[in-house]
Amino acid sequence: MSGLLNSLLNKLTARPDMKVESGDCRMALTVMLVRIARADREYTKSERERILAILKSRYDLDDCAAEGVLVEAEATEAEALDIVQFTRVLKDRVPYDEREEVLAAFWRVVLDDDYRDDEEDRLLRLAAKLLGVSDRDSGLIRRKVMQEIARSRQT
Repeated sequence: MSGLLNSLLNKLTARPDMKVESGDCRMALTVMLVRIARADREYTKSERERILAILKSRYDLDDCAAEGVLVEAEATEAEALDIVQFTRVLKDRVPYDEREEVLAAFWRVVLDDDYRDDEEDRLLRLAAKLLGVSDRDSGLIRRKVMQEIARSRQT
């Protein structure tokens, strides 16, 4: 029993930023995408594929490299207590206009399944605030992503 208690105490007292101490924006973004995909307690194959597509496009990664980043991010997200450490890396190292692109990527994952869960909405509002993106701009970004998705489904 003491081994279990020690394990729990180690998790609770571990540095929450243990995986992003170097300020790796790619990992911070990927962890956030995973957290957002899991927010509704249903991490679908489609959401995972969307995250892989975002990684490949944004960072010019091949399938294998994108998969490696995602697997590491999934493990990191499962251990993370909150999102502050990841949004801080993004806010500190990514210019505002690119942070808007980051938020658009978040919305693409949320809207992937055509369903917006209350928890997803709450998480996106918090993420936008922590990234320093205004509520107004976040709403405009969401509408733009919704229009992009609607156009892509018409073709």
